[in-house]
Amino acid sequence: MQTDLLDRARSGDEQAFAELTAGYRRELHVHCYRMLGSFTDAEDLLQETLLAAWQGLPRYEQRASLRSWLYRIATNRCLNALRSGRRRPPEPTPPFDPPEPTSRDALTWLQPYPDALLDEITDPAPGPEARYESHAAIELAFITALQHLPPRQTAALVLRDVLGYSTNEVAAMLDTTPTAVKGALQRARNTLAQHKPEMHGGIDRSADAEIARRFADAYAAADIDAAVELLTDDAWLTMPPAPHRYDGIAAIREFWSAALAYRARDRIRIILLPTQANNLPALAAYQAGVDDEFASPAGIFVLTPSRGQIGAVTRFHTPPDLYPHFGLPLRVRAAT
Repeated sequence: MQTDLLDRARSGDEQAFAELTAGYRRELHVHCYRMLGSFTDAEDLLQETLLAAWQGLPRYEQRASLRSWLYRIATNRCLNALRSGRRRPPEPTPPFDPPEPTSRDALTWLQPYPDALLDEITDPAPGPEARYESHAAIELAFITALQHLPPRQTAALVLRDVLGYSTNEVAAMLDTTPTAVKGALQRARNTLAQHKPEMHGGIDRSADAEIARRFADAYAAADIDAAVELLTDDAWLTMPPAPHRYDGIAAIREFWSAALAYRARDRIRIILLPTQANNLPALAAYQAGVDDEFASPAGIFVLTPSRGQIGAVTRFHTPPDLYPHFGLPLRVRAAT
């Protein structure tokens, strides 16, 4: 069947090409997301990958599987994008004067990945060389840690330790030698060990949903004490694409106090709907003024559970066009 589709696609049949690549599109999108950390950029790079594959199909000699060939194209397109300079979203202007952050985070391009789309991957099992399970390799801590690596180290680590390709296969994909791949892998693994991403690991969906519900109730009701009680002592808060980072309960409380004071002053109503992102509990925020009938998208909270509490809160100022990818509406009726 695949041979027939390949022959038809090579003869210029676009429908055959679409069928030939359909089963790989979501996993290629996830691959680009791991490389770039941005859902929006991954969308662009997936389209570039498919266009390059379509144009290069007559030169595909079947020395590697179609899947490996597509991953090679996607990886090199991502590397080209990273070399040319990643698109940096503009820093949002806060509607209130925030307290001084604990530090500033340079990873402002990060975006969440909808769990619902992960179900579209037909064969998520990694190869025998993989060091990470599929669910762990999409978690926010891991994606964040990858962004600290030089591009070729990121590519080598994702291809080898996440997807499970052999060292020789990775070398062929990156047009380099197995020795160079081994060196890049060692440096990448050392850097990841320094950042020590805390993986959520064994996911308990019911426990995650409960802690997200309690956070949503507290935050929507502007109950800072109840929200803070859910945090670990070493919790932190970030808000991509804003570079601000707040570490520890005291700093987070100060920020939330300023934010909630603004809400009270301008009589802003917040509605939070449960969702899932990066294999973590998440909440989609909607905001409405006192006289508004409907509430509009206002960002997505991704919560990282830790030891029965919340170890990190990432408030993404996501563009509204990401909401449908989460299966979320672009507006909800505001509570009265």
